[in-house]
Amino acid sequence: MGGVQRALTSQGFAGRVAVVVQDARTGETLHAERPDEALPAASIVKVALLVRGLLAAQEGEVPLAERVPLRAEDRVPGSGVLHELSPGLTPTWEDLLTLMVIVSDNTATNLVISRLGLERVQAWLAQTLPDTRLVGRLQLPPELRNDAQRRGERNTTTARDTAALLTRLYRHELLDDAHTRLALDILGRQQFRDILARHVPRGVDGEPLYRVLSKSGELTGVHHDAGLLLLPRPLSVAVLSVDGSDPREHPDNRDVTLLAATIWPLLHALGGPFGGHSY
Repeated sequence: MGGVQRALTSQGFAGRVAVVVQDARTGETLHAERPDEALPAASIVKVALLVRGLLAAQEGEVPLAERVPLRAEDRVPGSGVLHELSPGLTPTWEDLLTLMVIVSDNTATNLVISRLGLERVQAWLAQTLPDTRLVGRLQLPPELRNDAQRRGERNTTTARDTAALLTRLYRHELLDDAHTRLALDILGRQQFRDILARHVPRGVDGEPLYRVLSKSGELTGVHHDAGLLLLPRPLSVAVLSVDGSDPREHPDNRDVTLLAATIWPLLHALGGPFGGHSY
């Protein structure tokens, strides 16, 4: 049992956690617990879709300004805002990628998957993230699910895959400079910041002293957060947890607050000494 899991268990955390922390500049793994255990991906998979969507823009396949129609039948429940809006909107490709990350919009995500093509995304994942699997679009009604979804298969990933993706993004290994910066900017605007960003030191004005470029993911009993912490030593971090006991979707969910409080001392130790850093 690793140190983070042991600390969580001692505080009554019922689930299990997978953690990978890498030096984002060098790719060195600084800490790992259950790094290769396949877990439900939840919305963490949207980081990979962001990269793939920006690669499509970079290659001229889908320009950032291209408009994608929103039809009534495209709207799916869960996180996001597009399912609350009227059909007929035509957000740009950049809008969809942004909504997919900053408010974890499921409708935007499905439009991204459909525009790219599920099989093409799956082929790219197989080459780029060998332990990450996307089986289909999100939150579909039973009659629209594909065969894999009907068999109960789920999108999965590992802490190692997730941290490595962020490290490669930080190192400009996946996209050119302009699209890398756009990806980092979008991740920096995510609005759900309950784990990795929760205990980042703040100045006297209340503003965080260090940027966190992240994506969270949540299902019942599942609480994930992954991101780049721009500490004096920039860190790529993946914290994936399952089998939590608090079913509430709330910032004060007990599993979430325990994860945030337990992971920060490790990040503090690995990311200091503290001063300032920006990308």
